[in-house]
Amino acid sequence: MSTTDFEFLLNKISPRISKQDTQLRKAVPTRMRLAITLRYLATGDSFQSLHFLFKVSPQLISTIVPEVCKALNQVLTKEIQIPSSAEEWLEIEKGFSSKFPRAIGAIDGKHIVLTCPQNSGSEYFNYKKSFSIVLMALVDSKYNFIFADIGGQGKISDGGIFRHTLLWEMISSNTLNLPASHPLPGSNVDIPYVFLSDGAFALHPNIMKPYPGNHDRDSPERMLNKKLSGSRVVVENTFGILSSKFRIFKRPIELCPRKLLLSP
Repeated sequence: MSTTDFEFLLNKISPRISKQDTQLRKAVPTRMRLAITLRYLATGDSFQSLHFLFKVSPQLISTIVPEVCKALNQVLTKEIQIPSSAEEWLEIEKGFSSKFPRAIGAIDGKHIVLTCPQNSGSEYFNYKKSFSIVLMALVDSKYNFIFADIGGQGKISDGGIFRHTLLWEMISSNTLNLPASHPLPGSNVDIPYVFLSDGAFALHPNIMKPYPGNHDRDSPERMLNKKLSGSRVVVENTFGILSSKFRIFKRPIELCPRKLLLSP
């Protein structure tokens, strides 16, 4: 991270994370609180490793990290915004139009792996045989998040989690201000604007999923599935970029789900 970006974040969150010295001990400076948290997110280092680097106890670090993450969430929450007009959706569609006309985003879920939460039973145990919460996201063709929801229990399918998100609520209530359906060139059939998904999601006029099963090599079904997969892969690539930037996602996170779910 550049010095400019660090100072930008520091100025944003300082009022929310600064602490006063007490008679018993000096407070960890605000600058160090942010540095500890960013180091944790970027490297995935354990609290013990961060203790040796910053000379702050692991117990205190376990308090600092959730507090700073919550502050970052509060000040940056508006950086990820669902488009509010047909014109904004059309701008997103331009990025997909050469491969999949009418596509206005790709949806998928990513399992954020945890160490086994205490007394959780199978609540967070997923089909990959690990414990997790799910990041549900919609991205554009440029690897930008335009919607994100975090917190679904790992045992629930992507489709089940999606149906409890604000995005699904807006799709099903027709309040996304999507552009009106109209024919593609050379056709007289109105085609809606769609979000690209995989087979875990339910079919909907505004959600495109692949045909299930196996299909002949040159069949229309197989051709569509290939086009859909090639365009939808952008969301998987976005998750890959996220994990390479923030390596905390490459190993089980040693925090309870309650500390991971940060309300704005």
